[in-house]
Amino acid sequence: MKLLTQTLSRITPKSISYEAMICIIAMYFGVVLNFPLIRKIYQLSADGHVLFSLSPAILLTSCFMLIFSLFAFRFVFKPVMIVLLLTSSAAMYAMLQYNVMFDYGMIENIFETNSGEAFSYINAHSIGYVLVLGVVPSILLLGCNVTSGPSLAKALLRRVGFTIISLAIVGMTVLFFYKDYASVGRNNHYLNKMIIPAHIYNTVKYLNQRYFTEKLIFNPMGKDAQLTPSENGKPTLMVLVVGETARAQNMAYNGYQRNTNPYTENLGIIALQNVSSCGTATAHSLPCMFSSLTHDNYNREVADAQNNVLDVINAAGVKVTWFDNDGGDKDVGSRINKIDISPSEPNPLCDGLSCYDEILVEKLNQKLQQESAASALSGKGLDNQFIALHTIGSHGPTYWQRYPADKALFAPACSRSDIENCSDEEIVNVYDNTIAYTDFVLAETINVLKQYQDKYNVALVYLSDHGESLGESGMYLHGTPYSIAPSQQTHVPWFVWLPQDYAQAKGVDRECFANRAFNGSYSHDNLFHTLLGLYGVNTSVRDPKLDITTDCKMN
Repeated sequence: MKLLTQTLSRITPKSISYEAMICIIAMYFGVVLNFPLIRKIYQLSADGHVLFSLSPAILLTSCFMLIFSLFAFRFVFKPVMIVLLLTSSAAMYAMLQYNVMFDYGMIENIFETNSGEAFSYINAHSIGYVLVLGVVPSILLLGCNVTSGPSLAKALLRRVGFTIISLAIVGMTVLFFYKDYASVGRNNHYLNKMIIPAHIYNTVKYLNQRYFTEKLIFNPMGKDAQLTPSENGKPTLMVLVVGETARAQNMAYNGYQRNTNPYTENLGIIALQNVSSCGTATAHSLPCMFSSLTHDNYNREVADAQNNVLDVINAAGVKVTWFDNDGGDKDVGSRINKIDISPSEPNPLCDGLSCYDEILVEKLNQKLQQESAASALSGKGLDNQFIALHTIGSHGPTYWQRYPADKALFAPACSRSDIENCSDEEIVNVYDNTIAYTDFVLAETINVLKQYQDKYNVALVYLSDHGESLGESGMYLHGTPYSIAPSQQTHVPWFVWLPQDYAQAKGVDRECFANRAFNGSYSHDNLFHTLLGLYGVNTSVRDPKLDITTDCKMN
């Protein structure tokens, strides 16, 4: 440490003007921290002239000179620059290693994740990037005596000249390469989301919308909901398993060459073959899929200000319960009975940071036993139940922590969070193990439901919130802007376990439903309306066109 301090002291100038320091930091951002963006533009302009491919570094540097000069004041400059340096080094690591872009959706996902998920991204490589590219430059900046001009007049004159020079460089660069930038930008709108530190802008935008914007007036839609009595007179028990980060491509039911569904393969699962998610991250997809809004008109503020499908089913007199094992429900369960499972729970299925999804099966079993006991004690009949189980599923990058060792079917498997250092085979194996474990959890849940078939009409629905990239085209994880997201992040599995007794009690032609599931194209837009149709809830807010059961009703 002493040697490092002495070395930094020797290479750090004792005094430097604000303008010179702004130039240095702007060049650092323009050339080093925005290397992923410069590389992408270079790749896109491979057929163009060489000068253009070199211009982004100049344009970015001159733009940063202008922007950073706005903060070049005593007591402001260093704190702001240090925050930018530290967060930008982390952003560069994520962008360089995983192709992650920190647009509004990604920032929303970061703020709404839990500590267990956040810690899963910390590893030797990510720490190394932040230390070398963020901490060291910050220490160098702290060691400099940044000064303004000898007088206020000279300082203002120098700042004006600095601004004019910066504007001139920007203008000349844009003027000279206008056609090239217009061409590349018109066909690749996502490039502006790759600019570091755009994450700061999106963070401010998120905080403003989330905490400082007046909430919309709540719309209690669906209050007219009524439950159609079952033909056999039994109450209804439906379980919705909300999947996490499961992609359809790796499901045997959806044509995957591996058998990743060995536990449910003989249980009569109906698998919808072509389903698109609303978003590519939980913070976007979860509120969207439960709302009546569609992918095209979804807005988080609007979704939060109106009843979702859980509320509408609840309004029909059904007991609705949400068990959460994924660190948060994104407010979709804020008006129903919600139970968060603590990773610190004294249970061999939990390790303090997360719990295996089998714990949801335990909670479901306990809940149903309590309901049966309460019914027997009171002498009243059983209530209609809708129970949602929010799984942690296949959430990465610590995939190996999502399943017990004895449930690993594929090897060798990647067992580190910096997955870019694992082989493709190891990444696919560990991810497929999470898919197979989710299949095990589904089978166990169905086994629990079967125990209550004499008391309830029972059914299960499983739908994932979004998919995942496993290195295809250099992409990992999820959260890519939807317009450019690969199908691996947007094509999700949707399964329905629909016993014939349930279908008959609800007046649904099971074979018709299975045919529609196999041959149709669907999305999260269909969930709101199809859950109402499957459960037998009549309400004016159900859109028959989006309810997959509509054409399969027998009455």
